Amino acid sequence: MAKIFCVANQKGGVGKTTTTVNLAAGLAKVGQRVLMVDLDPQGNATMGSGVDKRQLALSVYDVLLESASIREVAVFSEKCGYHVLGANRELSGAEVELVALDHREKRLKAALAEVAGDYDFVLIDCPPSLSMLTLNGLCSANGVIVPMQCEYFALEGLTDLVNTIKQVHANLNPDLQIIGLLRVMFDPRITLQQQVSEQLKGHFGNKVFNSVIPRNVRLAEAPSYGLPGVVFDPAAKGSQAFVEFANEMVDRIRAM
Repeated sequence: MAKIFCVANQKGGVGKTTTTVNLAAGLAKVGQRVLMVDLDPQGNATMGSGVDKRQLALSVYDVLLESASIREVAVFSEKCGYHVLGANRELSGAEVELVALDHREKRLKAALAEVAGDYDFVLIDCPPSLSMLTLNGLCSANGVIVPMQCEYFALEGLTDLVNTIKQVHANLNPDLQIIGLLRVMFDPRITLQQQVSEQLKGHFGNKVFNSVIPRNVRLAEAPSYGLPGVVFDPAAKGSQAFVEFANEMVDRIRAM
């Protein structure tokens, strides 16, 4: 049965999409069957997985409106080694259309249940806002992976996210929990980042992943080539860190 994880943070620009596509590519590289779900209307995770969002005949929008199944919609990215449930601008309309529908926050969960045996991991890239789309992701998931920079404002955003997860856990998805915090864009030369990193470990303990993703130019360049950094430049420090993180995720799931 697939383990389903949201990659979420209510603060924008923290590397959610970079984390989602590189973790997906890293997991595929270590032999896992992966489905990457793009829940952001901007479709960046779709484009960053080697899939052109403008060419999609069907998207996650059709899955949420129950006009198509995941098996019909998902496409396999040959370059990246995982399946992509893509998104494009159509998805922004789903926000309004879902409001009037039954079970609106659990439509993705129902769709994923049909393919749970096809994958080892399902990774969901959520938009930064707490929207009906994010809620669908959180209601589907076994847990949340939180990428965060070790900066002061990131701590404030984390407090908001923890409160959201508690509310969803209490009202909609009793399985939901924080799986772990991933420190991204980390520069050990900056004293503040080291201090915030220590604060995180002191407060969250083993919920902080051992893997740390360094600030890395090659990871930043990769999306312009429509690829995760792990595929674009496997030798880069950032790419190697994501493969380490993928191995850590597999070990953590086995231990759960």
